[in-house]
Amino acid sequence: MALYTQQRFIFMALDPVHIGTGQTRIGRVDNTIVRETGTNIPKIPGTSLMGAARSYASLIYGKPEAAGQHKKLKTEYRENCPIIYTFGTYTNGDDAKGGQQGKISISDAQILFFPVYSMAGPVWVSTREILTSINFKVPIPNDSHDDIIYTSLDWSKNTLNLGWLHLTLKNGLIVTPPNELSSEKEWEAIKKRIVIASSKLFSQIVNSNLEVRTSVTINPETGAAEPGALFTYEAIPRTTWFWSDVVQDDYNYNNMKFPTTTNQFNDERENSGDPLSKPWNNPLDVVNSGFELMEFLGVGGMTTRGFGRVKKLADWELKENEP
Repeated sequence: MALYTQQRFIFMALDPVHIGTGQTRIGRVDNTIVRETGTNIPKIPGTSLMGAARSYASLIYGKPEAAGQHKKLKTEYRENCPIIYTFGTYTNGDDAKGGQQGKISISDAQILFFPVYSMAGPVWVSTREILTSINFKVPIPNDSHDDIIYTSLDWSKNTLNLGWLHLTLKNGLIVTPPNELSSEKEWEAIKKRIVIASSKLFSQIVNSNLEVRTSVTINPETGAAEPGALFTYEAIPRTTWFWSDVVQDDYNYNNMKFPTTTNQFNDERENSGDPLSKPWNNPLDVVNSGFELMEFLGVGGMTTRGFGRVKKLADWELKENEP
């Protein structure tokens, strides 16, 4: 196995996703979500994915203390802990060797397909640039106009609305996904409801169709709403598709022994009485296990209010000649 491995992940939101900026503003909503600076398009930060993957993987591997600094684990056992080996740890105050660097980097999850209401029902909007950058095949000319959209819909009219925006339509689009996605049931559900818009319009379409909710702060003593505590917040809607790349830079791989069965190498790899709950062969196994739990426990804020569940649809290793 190569020391440097790049894995691409495709996710779909099962619930609205709210990852706030920690700030409020005067305008459309009080609590805004994180956006890409150059495009103003919402995203899930890589730090949020990293935190969720680490926290959930520590539960799966039976090491909940590893979700944080893992101070219980002795220094000589740290590199043998799947969580610490994968994600690293901070310096322990009385530990002369200091912290340990992780072997994983996770990129921001960017929007791949965005659901929008139209006269023809729900459609999933993307751009040629986004799709071709992750190896979809999109037969659209490079010189297409900003006010023209292309669709795989069976729609007899020559115009279509995307929310409030009404645009000229061209039918007959066939989008071909990477092989790893072609047989997924979620792809089968949307492949005939895809709309390709220009990059110029995509940010407007996304930001005009985000979910906006209103909440109020509850007084814990009275159980009633606090006066003047009404606030609004936005979220990326459910069924939005994302993509993210995870890079494994396992510089110590040749010196490690990885268990092939549960509890193998337990005496060497774990503290006494702290059995390994699941086998692992490399750091990507650990990341994958954490991502699997995001489908149930969520990522971002307000997960107790029904927000945040994100399902991993597919993943594949990128070859050297792939974008």
